[in-house]
Amino acid sequence: MIDLPTVSPARAAELVRKGAALIDIREADEHARERIAGARHHALSRLDAESPVHADDNVLIYHCRSGMRTKSNADRLSAASRNCEAYLLEGGVDAWRKAGLPVTLDRRRPIDIMRQVQIAAGGLVLLGTVLGALLAPSFYVLSGMVGAGLILAGTTGFCGMARLLSVMPWNRPERVPVR
Repeated sequence: MIDLPTVSPARAAELVRKGAALIDIREADEHARERIAGARHHALSRLDAESPVHADDNVLIYHCRSGMRTKSNADRLSAASRNCEAYLLEGGVDAWRKAGLPVTLDRRRPIDIMRQVQIAAGGLVLLGTVLGALLAPSFYVLSGMVGAGLILAGTTGFCGMARLLSVMPWNRPERVPVR
């Protein structure tokens, strides 16, 4: 296992001013909602050693939202960096923002799908529990079904709720009117 060195947000900002490339490995919906200005988007799901992230970059700094995704995928990020000096941004976008560094937030964009799944699943479990306690115990089945769906999603990678939420009107890309 390869451990890429981490850099603080302040050090990363200094390296970027000197020409380092900041690479956002989050998915497109996360990047569209909130991002570090100037960061290039290269989703982890599309990353492999055959398609390196950089073109002419000498120094790469990878980041995600909290730093967990970059740490757990350091091997892949290192392989995609080829002969570049590579770092992980300690604490990700969250730490960058907390350090007072500029972040672009587009509130017109929906929150990322996984957070929507967490909100919906939590709401359904709570609803099933409350209805089961107040109206009829059969409502507990709702909470059990949501739990079973989460187990299925965790073990197989298929999340039906995420698929359903992704086609909701608020998650559809904006259509540009044709003139």
